[in-house]
Formats: sequence, C-alpha cells, structure tokens
Amino acid sequence: MYSEEDINSAVAAGALSEDAAAAFRAHMSEVRGISRGDEENFRLLNSFNDIFVAIGIAIMLFAAGAIGQQIGKLIVPVQAWDWSVEASEAAWAAYQQQSSLSTAVSVAIAAGLVALTAWPLAEFFTRRRRMALPSIILLLAFVGGVFIGTTALGVVLVGTEQGEPLAGYFVAGAGLIAALAAWLHWLRFKVPITIAAGAAALSATAIGLALSALAPLDIDKGDVALWLTFVAGLAVFAFAMRWDLQDPARTTRRSDVAFWLHLLAAPMIAHPIFATLGVVGGSDIGIGKAIAVLAIYIVFGIVALIVDRRALLVSALIYVLFALAFLFDRFGAVELTVALTALVIGSALLTLSAFWAPIRRGVLGIVPEDWREALPSSERVLAAA
Repeated sequence: MYSEEDINSAVAAGALSEDAAAAFRAHMSEVRGISRGDEENFRLLNSFNDIFVAIGIAIMLFAAGAIGQQIGKLIVPVQAWDWSVEASEAAWAAYQQQSSLSTAVSVAIAAGLVALTAWPLAEFFTRRRRMALPSIILLLAFVGGVFIGTTALGVVLVGTEQGEPLAGYFVAGAGLIAALAAWLHWLRFKVPITIAAGAAALSATAIGLALSALAPLDIDKGDVALWLTFVAGLAVFAFAMRWDLQDPARTTRRSDVAFWLHLLAAPMIAHPIFATLGVVGGSDIGIGKAIAVLAIYIVFGIVALIVDRRALLVSALIYVLFALAFLFDRFGAVELTVALTALVIGSALLTLSAFWAPIRRGVLGIVPEDWREALPSSERVLAAA
C-alpha cells in the first residue's frame, strides 16, 4: 500500500512526474467513486511484516517493563506481610507506605526503560524502514513511558503520603514533560500521530493544573473534569482544523496529522456531553434524553460532513447504540432490541459511507461560500470527482 507521502516522495525524487501523480489520484477517485481526500487515507500497514515487527516490538517493550519492575523491587524491597501475627496500626501504616513507595519506584523505572527502549528501536524501524504500525507503537510507548514514569517519579520524590493531594500537579508536570518528549520525537521522526500525543499531554497538563487549583473548593471534581475535557477537546479540534486547512487536497503529511488530532478530539468532545445526559451510567435515561442523544448525533454527523472527518461519528456511536436500544425496548420491541438497533445503525452508516460525497455536497450548501472553499475537499473538488 502506498500513501500520499510515498507518492510525494516519488515525485520529489523524480521517479514520478507531477502530471502522472495527479493522473493517478484522479484515476483512483474515478475507480472508487470518491475523492482520495474524502477517504481519509492514512497508512497503518505496509505489509504483513509490519504486524510481525509490531509483535516483536511489543514483546521487547514488555520485557523492558518487566525488568524495570524487578529492579525497582530490588531497590526498595518490601517484606511479605505476616497475616498470622497481629500488628499495630503504626506497623501496618509503615508497611503500606513502604509498599506504595516500592510500587512507585518500580513503575518509574519500568516506564523509563520502556521509553529508553522505544527510541533506539524507532531509529531503525521508523527513521530507516519507515514502517507504519511499529512507528505508532514505538511513539506511544515512548511518550506514554515518559508520562507514566514522570508521574511515578514525582510520587517517589515528594513522598507517598503527600502524593494524593498533589496528584493534579503530578499529572500536569508529567503532561508537560511528555509533550516536550513528543516534540523531540516529532523533530526526529515526523510520525503523524506524534502531534496528537503531544496535544493529549498538554491537555492532561491543563486539566491537572485546573483541578489542582480548584481542589480547595467544595465542588464535584468529576463534573469539572468532564467539562475541562470537553473544552480541551474543542481546542484539539480547532488545532486539527488548522492542520486540515493547510492541506485541503489531503496530499501531504499534514492531513495525516489532522486525522490523528480529530481522532483524539472526538471522544474528548463526545464523552462529556453524553456522560452529562446520563447515558454512560447505563441507567434508565428516559425517552427525552434518548431522543436528545440521537439529535446530538445528527449534529455530530453534520459537523463530520462539513469538515470531512468521520471521527466524531465513530466516537459517539456507542452512546447512540444505547439510546436506540432503550427506545426499541421502551416501545415494545424487547426481543428484537439488539437486532433492530444493529439494523438501524448499520444501515445508516453504510448509506452514509456509500453516498458520502453527494450527501456532503448537499450539507455544504448551508456553509458560507468563503468557508466552503477553504474546507478540505471543497465543493469544487467534489464536483470534479
């Protein structure tokens, strides 16, 4: 499988002319009945070798983490608790503190070894071999290892007793360091998902700082965290659109970066909305809220059509399935609830996929003309396709 980046590389190397590349893109759009931009192309696999290498990388990273945990237990050993002997509360508290410290040290070292293992592997499999799936795994392992390791290290340095009150600051500091790690990784390897990983780390930083600042107040921190996540999701969505608008034809790496940013923003936007409606809890949400879920999903669908990205539709799908199942069950189709829900959602998604371009062309009619021309795969490009 060849990506847009590969085609651009072939053009830059002189192996393919600009006219030949344009003709190839036009031919594929005609064969598939949809423009290449509307397909949201991104490369996950070059060949089965990607899967083979990914399995090997996963085993290597697991081994690094397991070795790190054992090293941590050697540095801060914990004696097994003798349950047959009645001990004082002070002894039990000391045991718990020592156990928590040992766990924090083990996690910090394990995560650090995972990150240190991921970077040199990326030098070969990402920078030299340009393998898609292994590159994604190595990026997530590196940034995730830095984030988890930094958080655990903060607990070790400050102390387990003060760790809980300072948890928000730990998350904020770890997020900031992880964002810096993602930026360094981007400078070196240019893996498209890296920007999304950095955005997630910065979002964690902002949310952690806000929750720490609000800690003294007598408010529901869960609801605050939800809506802080929603605001961060909107910011990530706007950032994704910035990348998208720089490549409306979707022929460069910017489009791939935007794809991963949209994939990150979608659940951050969708989950707080549906959680507030009570859908997440799985309780009797009522007919009004079920209809509200469907209405919100329709709005998501319109937004997805306008920006030509399907992430919002996918992220909100589970909530719509629950709402439809509730409605079918309430209106008497108890035995066919699952079947009817699957039939309605499946038919809607397949219809939308099959007629994405003409439906989008109709939806773009409500968008101001200046905005329409700036959007990815504009109406003019859709008409040509």
